[in-house]
Amino acid sequence: MSFLSVRDLHIDLGEFYLQGVSFDLDRGDYLTIIGPTGAGKTILLESIIGFWPPDKGDIYLGGHTITKELPENRNIGIVYQDYALLPHFTVYKNIEYGLKKKDPRGMKQKIVEIAEALSLDHLLHRKPATLSGGEQQRVALARALVVEPRMLLMDEPFAALDPQTRRDTRILMKKIMSRQNTTAIHVTHDLNDAWALADKVAVIRDGLLAQFGSLEEVFKRPRTPFVADFVGATLLEGAVVGHDHGLSVINVNGFTMRTIDNVDIGTKVKLALRPEDIIVATRPPQDTSVQNNIRTTVSSILYEGKTSLLSLTAGKTSFTVLVTNQSLERLGLSPGDTVYAMIKSSSVRVVDSLTC
Repeated sequence: MSFLSVRDLHIDLGEFYLQGVSFDLDRGDYLTIIGPTGAGKTILLESIIGFWPPDKGDIYLGGHTITKELPENRNIGIVYQDYALLPHFTVYKNIEYGLKKKDPRGMKQKIVEIAEALSLDHLLHRKPATLSGGEQQRVALARALVVEPRMLLMDEPFAALDPQTRRDTRILMKKIMSRQNTTAIHVTHDLNDAWALADKVAVIRDGLLAQFGSLEEVFKRPRTPFVADFVGATLLEGAVVGHDHGLSVINVNGFTMRTIDNVDIGTKVKLALRPEDIIVATRPPQDTSVQNNIRTTVSSILYEGKTSLLSLTAGKTSFTVLVTNQSLERLGLSPGDTVYAMIKSSSVRVVDSLTC
């Protein structure tokens, strides 16, 4: 039996809503929810904790319905982007705040342990105003986790942090969540949060659950063009024209792709490619085991910090490649250059098929 079950959840708040959302989590799962602004991500969190009663549907936790339970009886923690710390309390008192409503025995030990786990033990005497954004966020997390909630919900918890602090906080988060085996749901706009922390991913669009599954399923086998675009994958369309040493051979607008997925000849398919799974070279590859080698043209280059995105075209087909700036400099690429895209057959995944 699943630890958390959300069943056919409908909520209508006018501008924001959910329509028929259903999914299951096991104990210890870490779910990231992604989707456009206004898609309904925060409503889903707040319905699970009990702030919004559903118009239809049920929520089960630990095998029992909590649909009509008051928020204070659900033992679910929630952390928002703005931390909501008590400014006149020390870090210790902020962490202690939730424990006062529970059994006080062993309180000090619990506070010290959670503070050490989140690298806050040297800050227990400080006030929130004297802390950095990353430190304040860790205090908010410690306050939520010290009461040992059945589940932890987080709404954009790292959004206000600088990139390095965000990376450091992810490392601490992964460590403590694994140690406590806490089930978590984390709303984010940063796909790196999902890559670093999640084992399950939900994509929400216009109040609907567009896709739910493992990190691998959602990011490497997106079901729709919207999901593919949102998670940074490229969808290609083609038809299976043959088989070669156990691989399906697919014609994609004049060039062929090979995939490990076994599909019947004549089947129309959609293929998903991840930008980080494509290698580029300025010369035709020699003596390589990579099954897909495609002659392409660089149509554009987008610089993004330490990495860059290349837009490549082959015939009428375009796809995106992620490269480090060091590799880009070494290759000396400019728009209009010819490059060869090398893609392993295991990185080309069929996400949809239709037999002709």
